Amino acid sequence: MFKWKYRGIYPPHNKNTQCSVVRRLPTPFEVHIPMQMHSGKAAVPAVKPGDKVMMGQLIGEMGGVVSSPIHSSVSGTVKRINDRDSVTGQKAVSITIESDDQQTLCPDIKKPSVRSLQDFYDAVRDSGAVGLGGAGYPAAPKLAIKNLDELDYILINGAECEPYVTADTNTMVADALHVYVGVKLLLEFMRPKKICICIEDNKVEAIKVMQETFAYDDNVDVCVLPTMYPQGERKVLVHNITGRIVPAGARLADVGVIVTNVTTIAVFARYIRNGLPLIKKVVTVDGPVVGNPSNVLAPIGTPIRELFDFCGGFTTEGPRKIIMGGPMMGYAVPSLDMPVVKTTNCLLAYPESSTFHPPATACIKCGRCLSVCPMRLMPPNIETAFSQSNLDALNHYNVNMCVECGSCAYICPSKRPLVQAIQLSKERLWLFKQEQKAAEEARAAADTKGVNR
Repeated sequence: MFKWKYRGIYPPHNKNTQCSVVRRLPTPFEVHIPMQMHSGKAAVPAVKPGDKVMMGQLIGEMGGVVSSPIHSSVSGTVKRINDRDSVTGQKAVSITIESDDQQTLCPDIKKPSVRSLQDFYDAVRDSGAVGLGGAGYPAAPKLAIKNLDELDYILINGAECEPYVTADTNTMVADALHVYVGVKLLLEFMRPKKICICIEDNKVEAIKVMQETFAYDDNVDVCVLPTMYPQGERKVLVHNITGRIVPAGARLADVGVIVTNVTTIAVFARYIRNGLPLIKKVVTVDGPVVGNPSNVLAPIGTPIRELFDFCGGFTTEGPRKIIMGGPMMGYAVPSLDMPVVKTTNCLLAYPESSTFHPPATACIKCGRCLSVCPMRLMPPNIETAFSQSNLDALNHYNVNMCVECGSCAYICPSKRPLVQAIQLSKERLWLFKQEQKAAEEARAAADTKGVNR
């Protein structure tokens, strides 16, 4: 079934934990907190092995303008600072802390004074808030746009369109107070013409709670959208709510819009109310082989093994693949020792029977991928251009407009690796442009040297 107004796909919802009460994970014996849990520059360790730390204490300072501070999720002793495998397959500096099981709150924690726009930006930065829908872009630079007087919309993304994931839904239902406070802060300091809280129509309880929470706010709309993947992708959301199109290479702010995740605003609202930074996450733990699917509140840095054990372990079939994130855009993790990070919203365990992927066959020119692509691209043409290393064609087919949602690969009857080809195409184009830039700089340097002679 295809809908032409809202392009996308309709996978099974599998929102098994939508009505479950969040369960609090006991304090882990040890946490491994990476310094790279966000887009941009990694944080720089602010502690050393042997140091005693407290819950909420700053342990990683920002590594640049686009970065995020990192705080300890437990009280205890720093055991190691070393490189560890990350979910992306790359090594990342990580701080290992052995818990003392006391969860002593750092005495430096205090409510920030927020009286101006700059105070607000500073507080958002100091909270450690990043894009908690999965992208991980630091919240402060996202909100700190230059053309604030041209800001028409702030879209609060509560669509949560991927199957299984219900962490954001829980925020809207169980933490409506901090969603309300976050929205009020955005209205007070950023003054958009309208704030829209965007929710898919399969989240009935969340819609009800948000409508009741903002019933008397004229500048806030609760926008109910058809349930469809990838409804929550930022460019798709902008188009479906405002009708505006974000051009290739442009920022959302260039069309007068900011999109931020609903849990992100609850995080910085909580920090502004009581000074407690982002140190814990609600994570949906689910999948066909999980004993007791649940939403779990876990300290950042907790090995994911402990979350699965807390949720009843695995059934007799056992897991063949573990996904961090949703089934469409998440990452397969190499081991159960990987830690919960800021952007972890879901952990999924699949058996062998669910991970079989049939071999790709020739494209049958059915056009299904074209009909579901939310960006109106031509995935088969991009795949062909990639196989031929035709960089001009990749540019012609606007490969960089792809949001990598995977709808094309999901719907393809020939099981072509379309989204993988697109990801590699983007990387190839980026490398080519870097080579061009380096060559131009080398030519300019040679010309300057010749003139000076």
